[in-house]
Amino acid sequence: MTGPRRRRAPPPPAPGGLLDWRDASHWSWTEKPCRYCGKPTNLRDSKRSPAHKTCAEAALAEQAADAADVYQNGHLA
Repeated sequence: MTGPRRRRAPPPPAPGGLLDWRDASHWSWTEKPCRYCGKPTNLRDSKRSPAHKTCAEAALAEQAADAADVYQNGHLA
């Protein structure tokens, strides 16, 4: 007999991919300012910080582009 199976976290989205926020944990009844744009939102990111899905996707794309630049050019911006 084996123990209970653990659910694996879904893989991170590919650069340019969309985040999957269908889970109820990304919703809050309380509006708070988005951490990126400052406009009110009921959405929460994976760390429960208020963030619009599109703002979070844009931030991830920017981080990926910065990391690729550092990797290719060997320097920090």
